[in-house]
Amino acid sequence: MSRFSRLTIGLLVCVASIACGPAVAADEPSREECEVAVKQARELAAALPADNLSRYFAERDLHQAMIEAGNGEFDDCLELAKRAVEETRERRHELAPGERLKVLRADE
Repeated sequence: MSRFSRLTIGLLVCVASIACGPAVAADEPSREECEVAVKQARELAAALPADNLSRYFAERDLHQAMIEAGNGEFDDCLELAKRAVEETRERRHELAPGERLKVLRADE
């Protein structure tokens, strides 16, 4: 391949990356989208009784979602918020009558 061909290809790649760069970045989730998703999921979880096991797990997912958002991982934040919504809607975790969830403290 001639020097001119390589230079032309390199220039085309550069122009394409500049032209396509903002379009790719626009598809990335933003902090605002993450915060809205977490807020909506938190409202769903809050509608469940405080001792509901599905609420407990949804709140853990939402806590982790905010950690991911703080790290700039907004796609992971949205995924965890979605998981929390599914947890509250499907209620995959239920306690049998008389059964209690024992949550250990950090010092136990």
